[in-house]
Amino acid sequence: MTVDAMARRQAQVLVFDADDTLWENNVVFERVIDDFLAWLDHPTLDRQEIRAILDDIERANAVVHGYGSKVFLRSLGECLERLRERPATDAERREIDRLAVALVEHKVELMPGVADALDELAGRHELLLLTKGERTEQQRKLDASGLLHHFRAAHIVPEKNVDTYRWLTREHAFDPADAWMIGNSPRSDILPARAAGLNAVFIPNENTWVLEDEELDPTDAGVLRLAAFPDLLRHF
Repeated sequence: MTVDAMARRQAQVLVFDADDTLWENNVVFERVIDDFLAWLDHPTLDRQEIRAILDDIERANAVVHGYGSKVFLRSLGECLERLRERPATDAERREIDRLAVALVEHKVELMPGVADALDELAGRHELLLLTKGERTEQQRKLDASGLLHHFRAAHIVPEKNVDTYRWLTREHAFDPADAWMIGNSPRSDILPARAAGLNAVFIPNENTWVLEDEELDPTDAGVLRLAAFPDLLRHF
């Protein structure tokens, strides 16, 4: 039986990612990074080289400090200090804060068709939400989205790995073989969910954070690839 046929035969547990699946998120960070790189105007390194340095700093900080705008600002400051080979001045830190105002003021912008699709899916399946990041920041976005009523439960976790998905199956007492993780990130949504025994739906977002990108096995029959969120209605 194909994954598509299995999805149609009965009600399923559908677990949804939030950032860059239900609403745009990383595109705002990318705009701040573009402004940061233009402001730095390094005399010898080009934008691509500086971005590689910033990516390395963000990767290290994510392991130690987690995710969210505060950690992102920390990474920008550390990138500046590494490039300037000195501590950042108060004026430079104020400028970084100014560049990042968009992160605080950004309003939640739902992906096209998300609200209507969730409304229909909630009538046929059990919906859960699983997002990672800083709790207060993620909760603000969840509240502002107006989508929480569609989900039986919403969980904010520091990381989405195999252990997280195994915990989720125990917490809600469902068979992972009858559940689907739906998201845009191979690293956080698809690969660890598959390793925990869930099926997965991959909905790419061109603005996905580069650190969330990993190769997916094109022969994995447990991964359904869709072009857009409303396409879920054709399969579930």
